[in-house]
Amino acid sequence: MKILILRFSSIGDIVLTTPVVRCVKQQVPGARVHFATKPAYRGLLEANPYVDRVHCLTGTLGELVRELQAEEFDFIIDLHHNLRTALIKLRLGRPGASFDKLNWQKWLLVNTKVNVLPPVHIVQRYLAAAALLGVQDDGRGLDYFIPPAQEVEVAAVLPAAFRGGYVAFAIGAQHATKRLPVERIIELCRQLRQPVVLLGGPEDETTGHVVELAFQGPAVQATVVYNACGRFSLHQSASLVRQAQLVVSHDTGLMHIAAAFRKPIVSVWGNTVPAFGMYPFRTPFRALEVPGLACRPCSKIGYAKCPQGHFRCMRDIRFDLDVPPAAPGGQG
Repeated sequence: MKILILRFSSIGDIVLTTPVVRCVKQQVPGARVHFATKPAYRGLLEANPYVDRVHCLTGTLGELVRELQAEEFDFIIDLHHNLRTALIKLRLGRPGASFDKLNWQKWLLVNTKVNVLPPVHIVQRYLAAAALLGVQDDGRGLDYFIPPAQEVEVAAVLPAAFRGGYVAFAIGAQHATKRLPVERIIELCRQLRQPVVLLGGPEDETTGHVVELAFQGPAVQATVVYNACGRFSLHQSASLVRQAQLVVSHDTGLMHIAAAFRKPIVSVWGNTVPAFGMYPFRTPFRALEVPGLACRPCSKIGYAKCPQGHFRCMRDIRFDLDVPPAAPGGQG
């Protein structure tokens, strides 16, 4: 049986689809799993042994549709559920199912602060889209596969202080309202009192440099910080996450990669909230947020700056790291 899975963004969303890919491959007799996505995520999916072929939107949508039509799929699992995937399904004319985005419930929470969202993780809503194939949750959580050549040897790339263990701090996020201000990142690093590796893309390198400088100089620092932003590929960053003792992250892709490795996580929430169903899946985590803030959540995605101008959702977070983490089972 040839099955097509559709998901076109983002790194975090692709990682969150991995239980569907694995369960379809292992539970549907003779399943050949194809995945259609954007070129940026090809390497992530090609490393997944449960994916038989990756199709990328490298040209027009029509070109991708013609490529997919040649495959003659038996079933389509739409884990994106937008206009693009609706057009693909219409053109392919094959049976399938889409996941429930809960858009009106999210709109209600953002615009009226009334929460009628079901206490269900997005992974379970993804899996529900495959239920017609007899697919069930296998309880194994998320997957992330690092090609052997992309594994990082910590002793070779990090200072000696990190060889006894470290915290990986993913300081980036696509939207500014999902990122702590730099002075608060510095404050949180001080409270960790362990060697800290800062992870992010090239766009986070300047912020990482400012944080790193704050822990240099003649004063004795309880925390040692190494700025790795922009220095490693996604797979290499994932390798550093896998080898960390603890992961601190905003609501972003590296948080879900950490969950795939079952790492204890401190997750930092600004304009978004765990109630949207994208908190760390089946791994112990502690959420740092400002509960009861009247303007929060202000978006299900994020903004370039705080719409209210005060940014209290990040500036007012109490960094209480002594609170017991949430259990991984009850919220997954």
